[in-house]
Amino acid sequence: MDADEVLRLDRAHVWHPYSAVSSGVPVHVVRRADGVRIVLDDGRALLDGMASWWAAVHGHNHPRLNRAVREQIEDMAHVMFGGLTHEPAVRLAERLAGMTGLGRVFLADSGSVAVEVAIKMAIQYSGRSTLMTVRGGYHGDTLGAMSVCDPVSGMHHLFTGMLPRHVFAPAPPDDYGRRPVRTAPEPDEAYLRELTDTVEARAAELAAIIVEPVVQGAGGMRFYHPAYLRRLRDLADEHGVLLIADEIATGFGRTGEMFGCDHAGIRPDIMCVGKALTGGYVTLAATLCTERVADRLGVLMHGPTYMGNPLACAVAGASLDLLAERPWREEVARIEAGLLDGLAPAVHAPGVRDVRVLGAIGVIETDHPVDVAKIQDIVMGHGVWLRPFGRLIYTMPPYACAPEEIDMITRAMTAAATAL
Repeated sequence: MDADEVLRLDRAHVWHPYSAVSSGVPVHVVRRADGVRIVLDDGRALLDGMASWWAAVHGHNHPRLNRAVREQIEDMAHVMFGGLTHEPAVRLAERLAGMTGLGRVFLADSGSVAVEVAIKMAIQYSGRSTLMTVRGGYHGDTLGAMSVCDPVSGMHHLFTGMLPRHVFAPAPPDDYGRRPVRTAPEPDEAYLRELTDTVEARAAELAAIIVEPVVQGAGGMRFYHPAYLRRLRDLADEHGVLLIADEIATGFGRTGEMFGCDHAGIRPDIMCVGKALTGGYVTLAATLCTERVADRLGVLMHGPTYMGNPLACAVAGASLDLLAERPWREEVARIEAGLLDGLAPAVHAPGVRDVRVLGAIGVIETDHPVDVAKIQDIVMGHGVWLRPFGRLIYTMPPYACAPEEIDMITRAMTAAATAL
């Protein structure tokens, strides 16, 4: 089909994420993706500053990942995981257990489902049904996951009346990673006391504490001091409560450490991973837990149809091999330095509330919600693809981006901020 026909059918039948059927925000036809660029039908090659929703950390159309898919599909594309197993799944589980120190791996098919599984694990383990988290968080779009997203400022406030009621501490202070230089301010003692008071007051009813380690993603791209995560780990231990780390956005190097928990030097009882797990090729996620949790909760009442999908497991294994081989830590540090320098001019732009950077994440926060169509038009004019939301113009680029490509992204973001 030509682009006009694709767009006609899109308008007639397709419902895009986080939008009304007739949102007025244009969509663009993609014909292929290669390296760190996506190529539109009109021939424009746009630098993928989103790593396709934070997943394509190695870039697109990578020969190693392509080969893993081709070789696996010659054997099998899918078999049920109930009563059967296969090499790609067990190799991936072994790899994830070794990376995290969490010995049991439940393979899910999306990040939201991984969070649902984590919640079920905690409830079955403890016999309690209340969770604690902090405001400003985001954990997915399914019902259990929505219930631990921010009930007021989050994108799921429309459903508050039908969701379980959990315990919310205030959002952590977000002065970590702020321009003009990345600083590590002293943790706020008053906030540490507030966390302590919240847990102590409700500990008897808590099944688990669930948080995104160090970076709150789609809830607002806020960064917080690792000391708050360490305190939550200590409080969970003191009161016999599980700690769930939602590493779906932060895992596999995005923040400058392999996992967000590494900034705090802690290990959770349960961890959720996804997004970059397959390098952006196939949907796959996992919920990992300690042997202690697995042994106590017994039969876990969950089983996705595509659990342990061989294609997804094979490409995930290849992606983790590639991550282990590439100098990702140096790449992310170089991206961080480029973002810090390149976004500096936006700090004092009218309408800009804050600029912050951590690892391969760069954020310009504005005073008011941005005009998505206008911002996208500006950044596409600079040869870059970004997807702003709310009051955020942000990037989470592939690790494969060269310094000059990070410069392109920051110039596009700064131009967009200047045009507010």
